[in-house]
Amino acid sequence: MNFIRNSVIPVGTVLIAILVLWYGFAVILNAPFERDQAARANTEISTRQLIANTMAQERPVLPAPHQVAEEIRKTVFDISPTSKRSLVYHVGVTFSSTLLGFGLGTLLGVLLAIAIVHSRTLDKSLMPWIITSQTVPILAIAPMIIVVLNAVNITGLLPKAMISTYLSFFPVAVGMVKGLRSPEIMHLDLMRTYNASKSQVFWKLRWPASMPYLFTSMKIAVAISLVGAIVGELPTGAVAGIGARLLAGSYYGQTVQIWAALLAAALMAAILVSLIGLVATLVNRRMGVRP
Repeated sequence: MNFIRNSVIPVGTVLIAILVLWYGFAVILNAPFERDQAARANTEISTRQLIANTMAQERPVLPAPHQVAEEIRKTVFDISPTSKRSLVYHVGVTFSSTLLGFGLGTLLGVLLAIAIVHSRTLDKSLMPWIITSQTVPILAIAPMIIVVLNAVNITGLLPKAMISTYLSFFPVAVGMVKGLRSPEIMHLDLMRTYNASKSQVFWKLRWPASMPYLFTSMKIAVAISLVGAIVGELPTGAVAGIGARLLAGSYYGQTVQIWAALLAAALMAAILVSLIGLVATLVNRRMGVRP
């Protein structure tokens, strides 16, 4: 009962509100086309017919939720997953580059954080550059990364993953620096009284204390990594991936296809973040953290 009251009802209420607003804006944005069509045909159109027509346009300005749901159903269940017309195929391509970029970004962020925490020189020299790196718009730097890597014959999954890595390492590095520095002075002094080495202080105190920070940062990083993978597909003229799906829909005015791809990306991000949250719960339980 508590789960229904605390989770199902709030989430369901927000979802219903989003659907109501979505349908409302679909009618508002698609109505001018229907009125124009009626004016060209010299016919009157009732409000009921107007609303019905806005929900069934072939190329609407804003597709209705049921149109997007039908597009997802067709491209997921009616088409072979190996077909380039399948949404599952495109999601799989983007998912691969997202995971690779997220893995590399997490590893890089953790290593940078460890180096910064254990070296005052690196703290003063590296941290400002890490922060500055995120001020460069990814849409500006993505084509340069793709071109440079293509010049050295690095193509395929890795260039897109590198863009994801560039975006995802930052929250992990910042979060882990905070986490590794989170132990209290009293605990550090206690380790020194036990004559603990730096490695023992790290593995016995700093690393366990940083776990909540790490998983929180990873939730942010995996979502940003997905954005990086999609952005990486845009300047390359890719024929596979959610970014390619968005480009194709934009070229041919297939707004329903665009929204289906966007919704698929949002669902993928939600699943990835939920999986990291599940792993965090298991790790915290293993470490004896009370809920």
